[in-house]
This record gives sequence, structure tokens and C-alpha cells, in this order.
Amino acid sequence: MAKKKKKNNKIVKVLLLIIVMLLAVGGYTFYNYYTRIYQPNVILDSQSKYYYLKAEYNFDDVINSLYEGGFIQNRSSFEWVAEKKNLKNKIYHGKYLINNKLSNNQLVNLLRSGEQEFVKIVFNNVRTKEQLASKVSRNIEADSLQIIDLLNNKKFISKYGFNSQTVISMFLPDTYEFSWSTSAEDFFVRMAKEYKSFWTDKRKQKASNLNMSQSQVSTLASIVEQESRKNDEKPIVAGVYINRLKKGMRLQADPTVIFAVGDFSIKRLLTKHLKYDSPYNTYRYKGLPPGPICIPAISSIDAVLDYKKHKYIFFCAKEDFSGYHNFAVTLSEHNRNARKYQNRLNKLKVYK
Repeated sequence: MAKKKKKNNKIVKVLLLIIVMLLAVGGYTFYNYYTRIYQPNVILDSQSKYYYLKAEYNFDDVINSLYEGGFIQNRSSFEWVAEKKNLKNKIYHGKYLINNKLSNNQLVNLLRSGEQEFVKIVFNNVRTKEQLASKVSRNIEADSLQIIDLLNNKKFISKYGFNSQTVISMFLPDTYEFSWSTSAEDFFVRMAKEYKSFWTDKRKQKASNLNMSQSQVSTLASIVEQESRKNDEKPIVAGVYINRLKKGMRLQADPTVIFAVGDFSIKRLLTKHLKYDSPYNTYRYKGLPPGPICIPAISSIDAVLDYKKHKYIFFCAKEDFSGYHNFAVTLSEHNRNARKYQNRLNKLKVYK
């Protein structure tokens, strides 16, 4: 009996040892899995940081960019969790706000969700298509070359009713919210929608009353925009140009010459500038130029649509540099105003 009891005790001890070993192995395995999945693996120098998951990224690119970008400390543990949660087949490109101390599980869930951060695009004071493309591409995934290509793609922009000269009138200065992953094509779709919304039946009727298309209104508004930054004066300036158009006179708008020459640093037009041969030079050619010389503010567009009716034919910047203008009905009156301004420029030694 004693031998049998001793043998049984030995078996129990062995079983207990096996159980302890199994528990230890199980505990270690559980701890290992737990730390891989739930322990923080995102250790940042700040509370949060933006991560840009680009459209061309595959699974390996995501892993590499997260590790090399300093978003994850343990690469292998993140890759393991990502594989288990099938991130490879659920990659949504975009701009993600990654918070400090996220676990692998939380980070994978974020990237799988596609819940990216939105960006705000503000474009104003834009004179050329290149400037527009540059401003927009700083905030969305599409690069400036992709945007420029579409702005110059006759077939593409004709779908929206524009040509390469008038297409810039489709873009209205404002603050817009986009997803960072917006493509160049999607950007155009959105802006066309905003343009259509802006041109209400009421605005269309006002344009029709002027015998102008919407693009022509924007073109004249762009000249008004460059002539005056004073919203209360814009309808008066618009009225001057409409009076000139009605009389068949050349607009002789200085900003169109500057646009034609392409030197926006010019402060004083010279004879050589006025002789520059371009359809945008309204000193040489009658009527409106082929398209806008900038993206006009909404206030400038409405200033044209609601222009001030008067008899002024001329205007010149005031010599006090207040930003306002002296208006005149006759050429002799205008010449007096112009001399005041030119004398002021000479006094300040502004010769070009």
C-alpha cells in the first residue's frame, strides 16, 4: 500500500508540474498575444500626428511608412495584428490623425475604417491656373501637375462648358472642406457643383440682362477685382467698364496688360507694356479679354451683376493711395486726375 501511495503521489506531482507548465506556457502565450494586440505601440513625441496613406501604397508600403515615419515602435507586432485583421484587403488611402499610445489593434481599426481627417482649402488672390493648382495640391493628394493637366485638357473641361481660357471662372473663392484623398477629377466635380449652386436663376437673369454669359461676367469681375479692393467702390468701377462696352470703346484696363505681360510686380505701366501684343491687352483690343485675369471674389461678380448706373467713362487711382479712385465723365477731367496720380508716383520715385 505504501508503495502504491508513493507511486500515486509521484503521478500527482508530475500532473501538477505539467499543469503548472501548461499554465505558464498558456499565460506567456496569452500575455504575448495581449501585448501584441492591446499594449500601446504608437509612441509619439506629441499627442497626435498626421499620417498620409497614399493611393499607391500596398500592404508592405503601409508597414514601412508607419515604421519609418516613427508611428510604430514594434514593426513585427503591428504587422502580425494587421495580417490577422486582414488590413491587406481593407486599405483606404487618406489623411489619418493618429493619437499617441494607440495599440496595434486600435491603429489597425483606424486604418481599416477609412475615417480620415478632412482638410480645408482656401483659395483667393489667385491670378493664374498654375497658382490655383499649387494652392490646391498643398492640401489634397492630387499633385499640381495633375490639376494643371485637367485645366488645360480641352476635352475634359468642355464637359463643364468651359474652354482653356474661361475654365478658371468655375472656381469661386471660399473655404471648402475636402478629404485629403481627393483626386484631381473629384476636385473638379466638387467645384462644378459649387459653381452650379452659385449661379442661381436670379444671377443668371442678371447676366442675361447684361447680354453676357456667366464666364463673361466672371471675366469682367476679374478686372474689377484687380482694379479695386474696396467692395463699396466695385459697382462703380463695373459701371465704368459696362459704359465703355456699350459705347464700343476699348476697356483700357491696366490689370489686363499686366496679366498679358505676366509680370505681376509692375506698379506703373510704360508705353512698351501698352504695346504688348496679346488678346488680353485691352489697350490694343476691344471688348472683354478671352477669359478671367484672376479668380474674382463673389463681391466682384455681384458688383458686375448689380453695377452702378452712372455716366463715368474714366477713372484713376487717387493720389493719396487710399485704394479708392477718382472718376470722370470727360477725358480732360480724367487727365487732370491722372496727372495728380503720376506726379505722386514721380515724387515717390516709382518709375516701373
